[in-house]
Amino acid sequence: MKENTSTVRKTGRPRTFDAETALDKAMKVFWEKGYEGSSLPELTEAMGMNRPSLYAVFGNKENLFRMALDRYGATHDPLFNAALKEATARAVVEHFLRGNADAQTETDKPHGCLVINGALACSDDALPIRNSLIERRAASEEKLRERFERAKVDGDLPADSCSGQMARYVMTVSNGMAVQAAAGATREQLQGVVDQVLRGWP
Repeated sequence: MKENTSTVRKTGRPRTFDAETALDKAMKVFWEKGYEGSSLPELTEAMGMNRPSLYAVFGNKENLFRMALDRYGATHDPLFNAALKEATARAVVEHFLRGNADAQTETDKPHGCLVINGALACSDDALPIRNSLIERRAASEEKLRERFERAKVDGDLPADSCSGQMARYVMTVSNGMAVQAAAGATREQLQGVVDQVLRGWP
């Protein structure tokens, strides 16, 4: 009898793990412990794979972190992008900061923010990772600055407002909330910080 070739596996030996699930687990380790604080044994144990398999699928630790960071961004960037579309600068800030307060204190995930927790302190070997995270934060700040510039043109913010300083202020608050969340601040406490920001918003 002729073998039905349509049922023959042509992709070689099947993987014994789900790469996306493994990446999610690595992301949580990095999120909780930072880049340098996450050891290879911790990562391989969490991901359910040995070191050779990790290297074969994800490359080295730095590349794994970058992939985990991209995966983190895919679920968290939509919040920021949605905030930028709000009708007023105040609504932008409220959407962004309240969303962060919720996202940084979810019960089933590490608290804080991977982009902040990833490399608050690092050795020279991890400087490329630290610089990548700095660039990501700077890009977000620039998008806020541009949004506040449009608000000035629309008359939504005072003409003498400094869009750059306002964007830096909002990002500083957001980053500080992430640090506080990682240190144990509750969602209610972070929302109280947002209330204070909004009371002083022009």
